[in-house]
Amino acid sequence: MNKSSYYINGSTVRELETQPVRREQPSREQLQDAKKKKNRRNAARRNRQRALYMNRGYVAFLSVCVIISAAAAVMLVQIQSDVTHRMRHIATLESQISDLKADNDARYKRMSVSVDLNHIKEVATSELGMTYATEEQVIYYTVENNNYMDQYSDIPEK
Repeated sequence: MNKSSYYINGSTVRELETQPVRREQPSREQLQDAKKKKNRRNAARRNRQRALYMNRGYVAFLSVCVIISAAAAVMLVQIQSDVTHRMRHIATLESQISDLKADNDARYKRMSVSVDLNHIKEVATSELGMTYATEEQVIYYTVENNNYMDQYSDIPEK
């Protein structure tokens, strides 16, 4: 055959005669290693398939876990909401207390300014006939560390 009689397709040129490639026969050790690798790959594939397989019991267990987790999350959000609501209520009550204390202080000051003690003394001594206590009428008591004293019986006279 003449080299010029071949038709050239595109930019590739065909080789006229190719030499056959010799492949070496694998040794017995190489065959055993290849067989072991194939067995390992098959075992790994089976293990992956078993790991991905979910039976009904496992699915039920996972479903229960998800439901419990969701319920716990909902309860946590409810508790946080309740705490926030109570804190706001406490702040409102504290504000009301401070307003009432300020109002009480203002009323007390108005009352103490409006009372004329000299006028009360004059009316008590002149119109009602009251007099100051004498030394014999005053009885002294010792009070323990309390700010008040309970009276359980009449005060004895001297």
